[in-house]
Amino acid sequence: MRLIIGNKRYSSWSLRPWLALAHHDIPFEEILIPLYRDGSKEAILRHSPSGKVPTLIDGETTVWDSLAILEYLAERFPDLALWPRDPARRALARSISAEMHSGFIGLRNELPMDLDPPDPGGAHSDATEADIARVTAIWRQCREAAGTEGAFLFGAFGAADCMYAPVAVRFDRYGVPLDPVCRAYADEILGLPAMRRWVEAGMAEPWVLTF
Repeated sequence: MRLIIGNKRYSSWSLRPWLALAHHDIPFEEILIPLYRDGSKEAILRHSPSGKVPTLIDGETTVWDSLAILEYLAERFPDLALWPRDPARRALARSISAEMHSGFIGLRNELPMDLDPPDPGGAHSDATEADIARVTAIWRQCREAAGTEGAFLFGAFGAADCMYAPVAVRFDRYGVPLDPVCRAYADEILGLPAMRRWVEAGMAEPWVLTF
């Protein structure tokens, strides 16, 4: 398996499938292409028909888009149970993952993925505050339902956690206040050994985007 990703400091979409692979110790080759540089698009197009990262190449199979890769991994490695086995909980996990995939524009624009944001403070717009409130409501709903089954959204670590991991990073780096339930969940994500490896590597990258 090969996973083509962008800068670890900035690429939230790359983090999602990378975390699924790394957390579960699935062997893969990482190919990192720095974004927004001369030749970046051409380099990505050599691997991905969309010209975007991430892209997973597994033999003759190429999968692009974070959520599509997570779905592929769930089918490729069913024993990992990346989605909950219970149909109702699986439907909820897929719903909140799709919601993250397609929404939260205010949050994305005002709190962009950056492991070392130049201006982490400041007030947020109403749209971003609404996004923060919605994310934390999702986290509370899932954690309360999971109870003592585990520390993640559906108990065991899964695809939904991968989808929300970059948000945990954003909340931490931008100093977003969290209630105890959400703080505990974010800390679990940030404390994963694979997550720590990603952050350490991202902070050591030489490429800094100025926009």
